[in-house]
Amino acid sequence: MPGSADPANDEGQAMDDQLISKALEGATDTHEVRIAQGALSSVNTVFGRCFGERAVVIVADGNTWDAAGARVADLLSQEGRPSVEPYVFPGRPVLYASYDNVGPLVESLRTHDAVPVAVGAGTLNDIVKRAAHEAERPYMAVATAASMDGYSSFGASLAKDGHKQTVSCPAPRAVVADLDVLVAAPSPMTAYGYGDLLGKVPAGADWLIADALGVEAIDTSVWSLVQGPLRASIGRPSELRAGDVEAVGALVEGLIMSGLAMQAHASSRPASGAEHQFSHLWEMEGLGRDDDPPLSHGFKVGVGSIAIAALYERLLARDLAAIDIDAVCDRWPSPADLEATVLDAHPLLGAVAVKQTSAKYITADQLRERLKRLANAWPTLRDRLGQQLLPPDELRDMLAAAGCPTEPGHIGLDVDAFRATYRRSQMIRSRYTVLDLAIETGLLDECVDELFAPGGYWSHL
Repeated sequence: MPGSADPANDEGQAMDDQLISKALEGATDTHEVRIAQGALSSVNTVFGRCFGERAVVIVADGNTWDAAGARVADLLSQEGRPSVEPYVFPGRPVLYASYDNVGPLVESLRTHDAVPVAVGAGTLNDIVKRAAHEAERPYMAVATAASMDGYSSFGASLAKDGHKQTVSCPAPRAVVADLDVLVAAPSPMTAYGYGDLLGKVPAGADWLIADALGVEAIDTSVWSLVQGPLRASIGRPSELRAGDVEAVGALVEGLIMSGLAMQAHASSRPASGAEHQFSHLWEMEGLGRDDDPPLSHGFKVGVGSIAIAALYERLLARDLAAIDIDAVCDRWPSPADLEATVLDAHPLLGAVAVKQTSAKYITADQLRERLKRLANAWPTLRDRLGQQLLPPDELRDMLAAAGCPTEPGHIGLDVDAFRATYRRSQMIRSRYTVLDLAIETGLLDECVDELFAPGGYWSHL
């Protein structure tokens, strides 16, 4: 039944069914979400409501099979659900989100018409999501860790053609998240999800800027899906690290709400801003890819969130209404100059970065009008940004309490590469963020210099 969040005949204690139901009303792909202790017992019921009498094929890896896959298989068998032999990736080495793992699964799916049920976390879910799309069928997700917001989002983040990218595919038709399973997951995986969710704080600030400057209007209903429960979802990092079931429940609810918001908006804007551009750049260039386990998306987002909060702190200390508009516009690069700058900064990504940067390029005359708009909006916008943001030190403390890294060195990044990320990450996505604001006001280099100067936020590196 589309829009169902917590059917009365399901077992276990569910999360806020009204919140989830509201989000499901705008979701394009997902019909049902079940978050509760003991939610695995509802798998067959949820599957039947979404797929009728169709057969099921469980897709897992060796680790997630042990965590929940075997039990899901037993529960479905006990209910008489027809099934195909499970498709189980090896547990070691750790499964990597590579397109190379999609093809064999697609070939297997095409030998039958069963609906895949992805039992796993981010990597497994992304592989199944894309494979199900290529096999032209829907799928269902059973979460094994509160590690990312991708369970309920469209698109899959996969390594393809030499770098990590998001490829198109629908979100799952149903998501089941058993809190007992999530609490039992390795604690670093819960920390991954915390870092990913914390990034919605600066991401919201970026959307406020884009809205105020007429670049991308805020959809208030979608905004509320993410930002409404956000403070509660990220507000108990110590309890989360200790495995408190209510804290884990709040985290996974926030993550799934973010994915549903992205469905409703047909864009990742509600949940992704400059902090994700930091992470995306590092992922595209392979940072931590060969680690065991590979460096998580959430850990990179967490460090990126601190970095962007520190940049915001420098910008908010200035009166952007007093910018010398003529001087800034006189220095504005031509399209040809911009392309040369991007190619110099991105010898590996090259044309990909040029395409993204060119998509948001404006002329000097258009910049003049935007800066005039900024001058008029700045007093109100600065207040709104101050209410939305958290100071970088507070973000650092929250991430540390949850067990997340807080320094570039913690994720294997040297100081020079980290510093360069402030400018280079602006070039890899067409989305308008605080990085664009800082460049368009002519203040990015000045602010970054302050962050790394003696006494600056990153001076200790």
